[in-house]
Amino acid sequence: MIRKLVPLLLLVIPLTAGCAGPSKLAQRSDDKLAQGQVWQAWNLATRALDKAPANAEARASADRAAAAIAADWQRRIHALAPLDSMGAAEQALKFIDFRAGAVRYTTVQVDAAWVRDEHALLQGAARSHYRDGVAAMKSQRPKGAYRHFLQSQRFWQDYRDAAAQASRALEKATTRVAIVPLRAASGPSSLGRDVAVSWRGDVVEHMPPGDYFSRFLPSEDIERTLRVSELDRMSRDQALRLGRKAGADRVVWGSIGNVDSKSGFHLFTDRVARKIIEKDAQGVRTVRWVEVPIEVVARTRTVVVDLEYEVMSAKDGVTLARHRGPQSMKARVVWTSHAPEGSPDSYALVSEQTRSSDPGRVKEIESRWSAVVGEGITLAQVLEARRASASRSSDRREVLGRIMAGAAFVFLEELPSTEELAFGALAGGWKPLCDDLMRLDSVDDVDLGATTASTDER
Repeated sequence: MIRKLVPLLLLVIPLTAGCAGPSKLAQRSDDKLAQGQVWQAWNLATRALDKAPANAEARASADRAAAAIAADWQRRIHALAPLDSMGAAEQALKFIDFRAGAVRYTTVQVDAAWVRDEHALLQGAARSHYRDGVAAMKSQRPKGAYRHFLQSQRFWQDYRDAAAQASRALEKATTRVAIVPLRAASGPSSLGRDVAVSWRGDVVEHMPPGDYFSRFLPSEDIERTLRVSELDRMSRDQALRLGRKAGADRVVWGSIGNVDSKSGFHLFTDRVARKIIEKDAQGVRTVRWVEVPIEVVARTRTVVVDLEYEVMSAKDGVTLARHRGPQSMKARVVWTSHAPEGSPDSYALVSEQTRSSDPGRVKEIESRWSAVVGEGITLAQVLEARRASASRSSDRREVLGRIMAGAAFVFLEELPSTEELAFGALAGGWKPLCDDLMRLDSVDDVDLGATTASTDER
């Protein structure tokens, strides 16, 4: 009987220790404080007050822990200030945040002399960032200036005219980006324009959340003065002129090379297995496998297109970023006339008996199957797609979207055209472009070797 009680006692003891009352927590807080563990003491005292806000012992423990933390913080800031005034100011901000957060438990007392020292540190940091901001503006670095003016306000909210200066710097730092139609060596006349429009939409949609200096000009504003005949043969100089006319600071332009397309035809023909489960009058289940002849046709098309683009300074045409490389896309469409009976999940390439008795044949069948429909695709998936296709119209735009999204196969009788797949491949170029634009976003043009606009030009 005693041995049965021991595990229960072992469980009860930790639970009781974890549910200490406010007074017990206050005592533990004082013990931690006596050991010099001020933050553990503070955490225990505030836990006690969360449980019992009116508990006098907990309140006194919180007062003592807060006073110890304040004294230690002031000592460290005073020691740091002669060596690193900016670091000391950062610590002062954290100390202020602590005092503000502690109000719900206690009032952290600081004397007038500390308040004067603290204000001097914060104003000094604000002054330093303000001066750096003014210097950055003079050196035509408005992005850097904007960050300094924001930092100035962080240390001292109403420091001089830092808010107005930040607003002025932001206006000059804002980078207007125009993605203009690319030059296309072949394909439809609108290919370069369609790719540019697609890139803009994807870049805007997929840029991670954050504050950016870049603003992407609407495609309509860029193309307003563009003639249809210029869509597929825009030169670099024309792209720059178009970008300037639209008010851009940076211009994205490129060229699309010839399209290389290769097609393939694959056929799987064999007898597959269908699992049938039957019950007799007594409810006893029996499983049998029935062989079913099937033909599955797959057509593939792989398109490779050479792509090159530049991110250019609209002011002087300096190349800020460049990317060159092939873009590719492969489409696979699968078709079978076999309409499954019952659930597609009841079909398998081989029966369970064959899988156990003839692994060599299983390997050969699975190899031929994968060569036709692709790796990882099951017979049940193909038959389910066959069933679903009867109630779904084949919208070519929807089909291309599924292929661009990475679908392993699409159940159709015909492949998307070479031109459709070329567009899909090129549309994927937004990913390296987005990386380039994000990398460039926080950098001032002067630091990229580009000429910047004078004060009067903005």
